[in-house]
Amino acid sequence: MAFHRITYNEKHRFATVHNFGCTLRCPTCSYKLRSGANGIPGQITPRPTTFLSMDEVRRALRSVPVERVNFMGGEPTVAVELPEALAFCKQELGVRTFLGHTIGLHLPLPNLDGANVGLKAWDDATHRRYTGRERKPFFDNFAAAYRAGLEMRANIVFIPTFVDLDQVEAVAAWVASIDRAIPFHVMGYIPVPGQPFPRPTADQMDQAVAVCHRHLDNVGASHLTVEEALNLIPRDDRFDVREIA
Repeated sequence: MAFHRITYNEKHRFATVHNFGCTLRCPTCSYKLRSGANGIPGQITPRPTTFLSMDEVRRALRSVPVERVNFMGGEPTVAVELPEALAFCKQELGVRTFLGHTIGLHLPLPNLDGANVGLKAWDDATHRRYTGRERKPFFDNFAAAYRAGLEMRANIVFIPTFVDLDQVEAVAAWVASIDRAIPFHVMGYIPVPGQPFPRPTADQMDQAVAVCHRHLDNVGASHLTVEEALNLIPRDDRFDVREIA
C-alpha cells in the first residue's frame, strides 16, 4: 500500500488521498522541508507507520459529501492501488478525479479527469541532473494526456543558476505549442537544506512570469518562504482540511 492519509475540505467539498513515495530523488524536492526532514540533506518526509487498505479508502470517501477527489504524494502514480481508487471514484461515487501534483508518470490513466504536472527542466542534461531520468517520456506523457482529453495544468520550479530563465521559458513555449490556454504556474524555489541554489528575488520572479507570458495566456506564480510553505492555510482556504482516514 502507498495511501496513508485522507483529508477533506468541507467548504470546497473535495477529498485528498495522500500517498507516500516517488520514483525520483530530486535534490531540491520541497518535501525535504517537511517535519522530520528539516536540516538533513537528502532526507524526505519520514515513512508513515501505517497505510490504508482500499476498504478503508472507500469507507472514508463514502463518509463525506464529496464532488472531487484529488490524489497527491509523493508521486501518486507510484501507488499500485491508484487505478482501483480512480475507478471507485468515477464509477461508484460519480465524482471528478484529479492528480493534485504529479511528475506525469503513467499518464494518461483511465477514470482520471485531470492532472497538474510538474515539468522539471527543458534540456536533457539539466533534467537528468535534476531527476536522474531523461526528459522525453515525461513530456510525451503530458502531451498524450492532453490529447486524451484530460484537464491539464503544468508547473515548474524556478531555481536560479539551475533551472534558470532559459529553462523556464523553453518549457512554457513547449506547453504553448500544445495549447497556449493551458494554465501554467511558476513556483519560486524554496531553499532545501544542503543545496547551493538561491531563492529567486522578487525581480527574478517577475522576469520568469514575463517570459512565460510571451507564450501562454494563463500564467500564475508563487514565491513562498519556508514558513509560508509549511503553513498554507492563511494563504488559501483549500488547505483548511480535516483528516477522515
